[in-house]
Amino acid sequence: MDAGKLLLRSRRANQRLHSLIPGGAHTYAKGEDQFPEGMAPVISHGLGAHVWDVDGNEYIEYGSGLRSVSLGHVHPRVLEAVSRELGRGSNFVRPSMLEIEAAERFLATVPTADMVKFAKNGSDVTTAAVRLARAATGRSKIAVCREHPFFSTDDWFIATTPMNAGIPDQPTVKFPYGDLEATEEVLRGGDIACVILEAATSVEPEPGYLAKLRDLVHAHGALLVFDEMITGFRWSEAGAQGLYGVTPDLSTFGKALGNGFAVSALAGRREIMEQGGLRDSRERVFLLSTTHGAESPSLAAAMAVMDTYVEEGITARLHELGDRLAAGVRAAAAGMGVEEHVVVRGRASNLVFVTLDENGQPSQKYRTLFLRQLIAGGVLGPSFVVSAGLTEEDIDRTVDVVAQACVVYRKALDSGDPTAWMGGRPVKPVFRAYS
Repeated sequence: MDAGKLLLRSRRANQRLHSLIPGGAHTYAKGEDQFPEGMAPVISHGLGAHVWDVDGNEYIEYGSGLRSVSLGHVHPRVLEAVSRELGRGSNFVRPSMLEIEAAERFLATVPTADMVKFAKNGSDVTTAAVRLARAATGRSKIAVCREHPFFSTDDWFIATTPMNAGIPDQPTVKFPYGDLEATEEVLRGGDIACVILEAATSVEPEPGYLAKLRDLVHAHGALLVFDEMITGFRWSEAGAQGLYGVTPDLSTFGKALGNGFAVSALAGRREIMEQGGLRDSRERVFLLSTTHGAESPSLAAAMAVMDTYVEEGITARLHELGDRLAAGVRAAAAGMGVEEHVVVRGRASNLVFVTLDENGQPSQKYRTLFLRQLIAGGVLGPSFVVSAGLTEEDIDRTVDVVAQACVVYRKALDSGDPTAWMGGRPVKPVFRAYS
């Protein structure tokens, strides 16, 4: 792809975005700075696992909607459910029957939880979990997993990142994943209301780790919170807690729950959740009160997603596709002798790739080179996170594009400098202090 010729409308659209929206996108991870210079397509529409930009270019898409569109765009069951509710009204002065049905469906799908409350995005529900844990324990500090990149846009988490301008000091501390001894040190420091983590990401937990962590957290009087934004449905229909058999006190879901529609969920033990309700004698917690939290079309989408996952074995399908992709990418990299530099990691349903330089260190320059080659080959993939909209042919086509990218990667490694293949400035990390 000649970016100068084939992305003219996208480049103009990006200029308009920056003049109207701080950062040029409503999510930092979708920002133009996350893509090679001049190669950040602006999307027109999508179908299944394919998207088209405003210039008319078609791409095979990975990581759709920041991992939220796991069934594929315009999925018929989801579309039918949403369309049906659009003709019945979307928001009322009192709860609708759909709220009962959606809650029952969620708790049947995630049977480790006793109660659920819906909201619109992940930050809503992770912050609600933090507030509830503080009220339940009478403590103020939050312990977040050091290796996990994101939990919330709210102050209690963003204060721990390099983008902490405008945020006062927060009582948030960090602990290392998989290290129970170091975690106990953090807990011994006192005043920890809850420990929040993703049960797994690119690294599987050691056998027994999550159960021992839960026991340790409880022994120190804190609550255990699983952030299931990514693991929910991709690990199993019941999330990581269902797969690993460890029940947290509270858990949060989103992303795949709505297949791109705005819905998230806070779930957990009844005795804790009830403190945010009307049937508890303790001091009340302002848990979640959102105008659009129970908006009907999104709840209908969530119900359709849950039904589809359970009835059609979507989680298994994601793993099949991911296994095929990972094997192909690794073979392509090995074929060009770059298997130690283009590395695929993670569970098959949630694959990421790492780009390493000649010294084996993570490199934004080599990531830029690699992304540029993918986009030029018609693959839009800041990750290799699959959706069920992909076909085996899509996977095979992706592997072919990766193989061509590895040819260029090998040339750059041999030259000792990838600059000539970057096409401009390198892509940048999301969390950084200055633009």
